[in-house]
Amino acid sequence: MTWGLHVTLVSKWLDPADTEAFINPFMVLYAVHDALVKPMPAGDNTPSLAESWTTSKDGLTYEFVLRKNVKFHNGDAVTADDVKFSFERYRGAAAKLLKERVREVQVVDPGRVRFHLKAPWPDFMTFYGTSATGAAWIVPKKYVEKVGDDGFLKAPIGAGPYRVVSFNPGIDLVMEAFEGYWRKTPSVKRLVFRSMPDETTRAAALRAGDVDIVYLLAGQTATDIKRAPGLRLAAAKPPGVVFLDFPEQWDAKSPWHDKRVRQAASHALDRNALNQAETLGLSRPTGALIPRVLEFARAYEPPAYDPARARQLLTEAGYPSGFDAGDLTPFPPFFSLAEAIGGYLQAVGIKTRVRTMERAAFLTAWREHKIKNVIMGLGAPAGNAATRIEVYVTKNGIYSSGVVPEIEDLFQQQAKEMDRKRREALLHQIQQIMHDRVMHVPVYELAFLWGVGPRVEEACVDHIKGFSYSAPYEDLKLKAGR
Repeated sequence: MTWGLHVTLVSKWLDPADTEAFINPFMVLYAVHDALVKPMPAGDNTPSLAESWTTSKDGLTYEFVLRKNVKFHNGDAVTADDVKFSFERYRGAAAKLLKERVREVQVVDPGRVRFHLKAPWPDFMTFYGTSATGAAWIVPKKYVEKVGDDGFLKAPIGAGPYRVVSFNPGIDLVMEAFEGYWRKTPSVKRLVFRSMPDETTRAAALRAGDVDIVYLLAGQTATDIKRAPGLRLAAAKPPGVVFLDFPEQWDAKSPWHDKRVRQAASHALDRNALNQAETLGLSRPTGALIPRVLEFARAYEPPAYDPARARQLLTEAGYPSGFDAGDLTPFPPFFSLAEAIGGYLQAVGIKTRVRTMERAAFLTAWREHKIKNVIMGLGAPAGNAATRIEVYVTKNGIYSSGVVPEIEDLFQQQAKEMDRKRREALLHQIQQIMHDRVMHVPVYELAFLWGVGPRVEEACVDHIKGFSYSAPYEDLKLKAGR
């Protein structure tokens, strides 16, 4: 089965230690690696390499019992040593937070491992065991120590349903079924991921039968695939919100420092028209950075499309003729959506130029706070409202550009609050502050459109609730004789 991917494949996705706070790496992780617990069709924290886990009464200890006779691709057994090693080596999203809160990881015996927390933390399993982070994904300690990090990226060994045959960064990744996978032997013998960042190229490859599934279709291309005989359009519903971020709102000299300017940008957008044009009306316009499906999310209706009000707000803020806002840098490859947003901003006097970047460079620059002016962001990992708040608006957040002390205090409080209702109230309070301050301009909750070809019997669309891609890979099926 072959995929035409909307993104450039990067080496770091082969190593769970580098997982960033977005969903793309998991497209690769679910094939090559496995986690102690992970989102699966049965739920967000499905036991995987661990057959079970328990929490102590005081909320300070989490004990995982490993599945027996589970092997890495090189034949080594998966043990508690690998679990401890993988956690200590983890340096991706929320690594700082996890390591601040976990006192120690204790190997009880080869089949049991205990995580001791410094204080009760109701979100430990959300940060550890969902796609909010890659911390629970296990790599083989002996092998990594032998070959080193660079060697591991060149020849990764995992415990997942597929082993890597070859990898050409930015071009393709070829994998074959691992007969010894504990859950089941996959029925599709070979998976091929091909980077095809250009949408028309992806659609043409699907039509020609060169690929079986393509990700991210929009507008007319999606309509054409929907109408094409033998092809079908599918929509995954990840918990992802497209939003505008203004890193210079923290700079008193910037127009974005004035809340009225950020409100003007929000009223300038016709979210319904953007939804129709880009995702055939399948996305859901919103006024909230946190998608409704996540636990503890607070829903906000999208602000009205009101260009007159936008111009009035700009005038009140001292920009009656508008202003030049510089670059609008979108999350790759959502470039056509960014062009459309730029057009709406321009119509009220906010002039931007869409600046496209290759995805790996974009994510590095965003994380290192090197992108100025306006960012069109997107993130769709699992988790809850607290995991999203951590990423975007707290001092440790990898995509956070400024700190509101009140949010920081409330975030620390909610992290210790074991009463669910009180905790929800604290998280709602944070979301209200984000909303009142217009820290971001949310656009819509994304419908992620795929094209599926005639050879595919089971593409695993949305089998894992809210996951953007095909998974679990061991459940894929091709039609007989195809």
